[in-house]
Amino acid sequence: MSGIIYNKNIFDSEKATIVSIRDLTEKEKLFEIELDSAKSLNHEPGQFIELFVPGYGEAPFSVSSSPSKDGPFELCIRGVGRVTNAIHRAEEGDKVGVRGPFGNGFDVDFLKGKDLLFIGGGLGLVPLRSLINYVRDNCGDYGDTTVLYGCKEPTERLFIEELEEWKQMSFCQAKETVDSCPAEVEWEGNVGVITTLIPEVDIDPETTYAAVCGPPVMYKFVMEELNEKGLPADHRFLSLERRMKCGIGECGHCQIGEYYVCRDGPVFNYAEIKDEEEAI
Repeated sequence: MSGIIYNKNIFDSEKATIVSIRDLTEKEKLFEIELDSAKSLNHEPGQFIELFVPGYGEAPFSVSSSPSKDGPFELCIRGVGRVTNAIHRAEEGDKVGVRGPFGNGFDVDFLKGKDLLFIGGGLGLVPLRSLINYVRDNCGDYGDTTVLYGCKEPTERLFIEELEEWKQMSFCQAKETVDSCPAEVEWEGNVGVITTLIPEVDIDPETTYAAVCGPPVMYKFVMEELNEKGLPADHRFLSLERRMKCGIGECGHCQIGEYYVCRDGPVFNYAEIKDEEEAI
């Protein structure tokens, strides 16, 4: 044992109820979950919870809703394994267990007054959405905001209605791209990987801070483009959600060098991890 003293209930799940379920794509569903105690989750944008599905086990999921949203919180879940497929078969009113929130999120107080650049790839929009909507709800506290989002093809776009709303709002500008578009699918937007959008954005390196989340392969190339923009390493925050399991840094499943993603992250300052071989 590390000598860290945990709360005696750290492994106990709090009972919760699935309030609503909404299909986002063929693979992803949005679950609205309420703690049976009626307490707020009190999470920070970028933090995650451990969701327990009776009879199937538990898995970590980023909280997708903003802390400024009262009542139930939201999880966007892709059905790809035992636990996630089980939750996809669930119905409104079913009971689940919740542990957390865990990890370090985005520091909303530190970011006040800063210009913000969000770069999300695929499911990476899920944790970024929590911060984007927090900034939207408190836009007077933040500077210019830009949202860049990319996915493989148009049918995989997440939170389509909100993306369109962000494009129309004065608090930010939002741009989208897809890697490719099948001939039978209608799409009038940009075609190309997420990095094709970055050169189009004008930023002030002194006042801009980036929040980045996406598949591991994306980070290296995004960092290269941000280098071209002159954005300092310590002006970049990366959510490295990978291989998390226990949520408290005990199992070692998510270890990257000296760091545990679930405990020391999942949000890291790039300046701290840029030399860790396995991080990027």
